[in-house]
Amino acid sequence: QVQLVESGGGLVQAGGSLRLSCAASGRTVSSYAMGWFRQAPGKEREFVAAISGSGGSTAYADSVKGRFTSSRDNAKSTLYLQMNSLKPEDTAVYYCAAKRGRILSEGGYEYDFWGQGTQVTVSS
Repeated sequence: QVQLVESGGGLVQAGGSLRLSCAASGRTVSSYAMGWFRQAPGKEREFVAAISGSGGSTAYADSVKGRFTSSRDNAKSTLYLQMNSLKPEDTAVYYCAAKRGRILSEGGYEYDFWGQGTQVTVSS
């Protein structure tokens, strides 16, 4: 079992930056690939970023590529999402998720554990 707690969300102006954190507890975190997903009001949950268990491989949605960076510190059992050049369309609840196995995935259905989410609001 893995417990995930996100933090770092908030209100920011367009063009600004935020860094989300996801603290993990439970099993050895490096055994899990991790991902970030988001859900805006009235929309389906969508993939944002994923990172392998070692942190050596990452993947990003086209909409955030070049603006968002995912990283992890396994010694601290923490996942990060650095978000730069934020746009109003990035407004959503952001969730971190953990997937058994070290290989990353963009499919939310492959993730076994989810955090409660943190709100990110980008004003124009």
